[in-house]
Amino acid sequence: MGTGVQASLAGPDAFDPKAEAQAFRDLMSLKPTGILVSAGDSSDMKGPINDAIAQGIPVITVDSDVPDSKRLTFIGTNNYQAGVMAGHVLVERLHGKGDIVVYSNPGQENADERLRGYKSVLDSHPQIKIVRTVDVKGDPRIAFDSTEEIVKGKAIPDGFICLVGTSCPEVADVLDRHNIANKVIVAMDTPSTTLDWIKKGRIAATISQKPYTMGQFGLIMLDALHHYKLPSLDANWAPDTHSPFPAFIDTGATLIDQTNLDAFRKAQGASAGGN
Repeated sequence: MGTGVQASLAGPDAFDPKAEAQAFRDLMSLKPTGILVSAGDSSDMKGPINDAIAQGIPVITVDSDVPDSKRLTFIGTNNYQAGVMAGHVLVERLHGKGDIVVYSNPGQENADERLRGYKSVLDSHPQIKIVRTVDVKGDPRIAFDSTEEIVKGKAIPDGFICLVGTSCPEVADVLDRHNIANKVIVAMDTPSTTLDWIKKGRIAATISQKPYTMGQFGLIMLDALHHYKLPSLDANWAPDTHSPFPAFIDTGATLIDQTNLDAFRKAQGASAGGN
């Protein structure tokens, strides 16, 4: 990396969209040569990103996009396809019918795209209905407390889908505490707690992403833009056949369930330097 390149990675799960937008503006005042950002709320981040581009500061989104901003490119999961992948698991495990609860951060682009993917699958299965959406606001305690409230109701839903990674370990914990069996939980991301619940059979499956790859490729692209400066960042790159960067880099996603959990954990350990 050349000298002078600065980057900020703001994760949407530690989640105050207004504070993130302000932190982004504070960073802009330092005149960095590039910024990476994962947007907690696309509407809050559009203005700051456009202002940075107007000031000649390259901005690349990772993990969670702001597609209607002037950011240069998005690096991350194809979240729509991740939702499709998980939706097929949900349909199979529910045998095509049941009521489900969704845990999300509405307004967070990656979560919204995952839900869109789920719905594209569920459109062909009208007996599966979303009966409630819980806005967890990036706080696992909200997921826990909301699930406690749900399981104390008259009718416990058949399925629980989590569009953000902090939620499903809490859902599984609540169902386990109340000895509630035969419910389908489909998660997102691979914290160790989620993997533990898959091992125990409480979570059916989760979608693994590649956050390291997102950050690595983002820094490589910012470095290239630092050394090979464009005459203007504020251009309509989408239809330009000579655009110096792609509109989207798909870093990939993998479905993890009990059939490949051990192999996934072994690969995780190897990449982290373990045995």
